[in-house]
Amino acid sequence: MTSAYETRTRTATQITRRDARALTARTAAPAQTRLSRRRGVLSVFAGVAAFGFLAAYLVPTTAALAEGVATSSYDTAQADAQVYVAAANLTPAGSVQYGSYEVELAPQADGAPHPKAPVDEWVAYAESKDISVPEGATRDEVIALVDKAAEEAAKAAEQPTVAAASGGGAPAAAVQVPFYTGGGSKEQWMAAAGIAQGDWGYVDYIVSRESGWNPNATNASSGACGLVQALPCSKVPGGGYDPVANLTWANGYAVGRYGSWANAYAFWTSNHWW
Repeated sequence: MTSAYETRTRTATQITRRDARALTARTAAPAQTRLSRRRGVLSVFAGVAAFGFLAAYLVPTTAALAEGVATSSYDTAQADAQVYVAAANLTPAGSVQYGSYEVELAPQADGAPHPKAPVDEWVAYAESKDISVPEGATRDEVIALVDKAAEEAAKAAEQPTVAAASGGGAPAAAVQVPFYTGGGSKEQWMAAAGIAQGDWGYVDYIVSRESGWNPNATNASSGACGLVQALPCSKVPGGGYDPVANLTWANGYAVGRYGSWANAYAFWTSNHWW
């Protein structure tokens, strides 16, 4: 049997527990309400963001399809840029539209073509100056021939005219170097000029292209003469047209300037002059 004291104590305990639960429920209710409101706001923002993203994707795509233009990234890049293959000749890759232009290379001050002008222009210029150009010569080789002719002309202009004094104050008359009228072979001439037999092949190569072994060969534009086309003719002791005298002078020139006939031959084959 429960006493009155126990009944009162249990009732107080039950009331206390009941009040605590009610108090806890009332305290938690505002927090749940605030959490629900936050979730609602976040849901609204998420919905708006999703709608904006969808609109940003669909509107340009729909407009592009309506206009019939390419929409892929590749098509756009291909339409906006030109693609070239990194090759030596820079050949365009694929179907590329590109413009063309022409560059006019102005001639030099002395009338010679531009250094980068086509070889045909240089050949025409050289021939206009009575310069013989070998068939198949490159532009650099033609330019070298033109430079050589200009150098020879400049040297000829610097040399005093060989003149014979005449009495009575009359102007001096230029002395014509006599042509060679003797005979002999190229082997005899080279031997008489003191050229070593081991160098005869080099000498033959150069002389064959300078004069064709014609002792009386003369360059009409520069005045170079003889077997090796000495310039000016008057600087060859004994006469520029005399084959032995011409080769004797050439022997000293080849060794003095190039060190040997072999080096002179190497220079001639590279530049077509010496």
